[in-house]
Amino acid sequence: MRPQTSDLRNGSTAAEFILVGFEKSSPPTRALLFTVFLALYSLAMAMNGLIIFITWTNSRLSSPMCFFLGHLSFLDICFITTTIPQMLTHLVTKNHMVSFVSCMTQMYLVFFLGVAECILLAFMAYDRYAAICHPLNYAQIMSRQVCVRLVCPSWIFGMINGIFLAYISFRNPFCKDNHIENFFCEAPIVIALSCVGPQFSMKLIFADAIVVLLSPMVLIITSYARILASILCRTSSSGRGKTFSTCASHLTVVIFLYTSATFSYMNPRRTHRPDKDEPFSLLYTIITPMCNPIIYSFRNKEMKGAMGRALGRGNLAQAESV
Repeated sequence: MRPQTSDLRNGSTAAEFILVGFEKSSPPTRALLFTVFLALYSLAMAMNGLIIFITWTNSRLSSPMCFFLGHLSFLDICFITTTIPQMLTHLVTKNHMVSFVSCMTQMYLVFFLGVAECILLAFMAYDRYAAICHPLNYAQIMSRQVCVRLVCPSWIFGMINGIFLAYISFRNPFCKDNHIENFFCEAPIVIALSCVGPQFSMKLIFADAIVVLLSPMVLIITSYARILASILCRTSSSGRGKTFSTCASHLTVVIFLYTSATFSYMNPRRTHRPDKDEPFSLLYTIITPMCNPIIYSFRNKEMKGAMGRALGRGNLAQAESV
């Protein structure tokens, strides 16, 4: 039997929520999911942690892209830790309850870190544009001071946007139900449980997603449009291939993150189906943070060599780079 919601003085509202993601799965399935997600989480933490270590301690990795990559890995570690440990706990325990404050805090962190990452990826696209289209002035355009000034707004705007969206999601009492059909407190599903004007809150979330996702996307598209124009003007096919290779890792990360975030939050539907929401939630909460360091380490020769040396395989990394 489902627990009843509690009555507060400001109306009937839920004092706690129950996350029912994977609740209908059989015990063997949950055990398998626990093993898989624990392995993915461990891999993501190890890979991102290694990138942070080598980018922040290796003086030879002083390029703006490595600077941004270190911040991206730190965001990924924070982002994946916000949701996955709780999901792993719920896969092996019967108590899936989370308090009102915990749910709101988790949602704030997801918005904060997710928005900061979207903005950071846009600045990384601008960095690729400056490196490819203005190579002679690249050092001046993307100086360390400029990189710091670009990273700080991504954190600040993410923090402010997270506060705003968490307030929008929890400003109304919840009297319909306290069961969240997902493995973490995702905004569209939580808002649907409110008993006062959920449609208006959903429209605000949708409008915010348009601004937060499309504004960085405009910068990304503009940067790569100019990169493409610059590449097509080159006569050397080898030069074109090298340029495409340097951009491929960033484009792959952008596609992963923006595809999943768009389907999750830029959705005008009034209701969200769990069977469609959970795959996209998994994509941007665990798959993308895990893939980011792998994609960058294998596509970036400088990063691959540094990671090889950090892991004690310097000779192998040098042999592969020849």
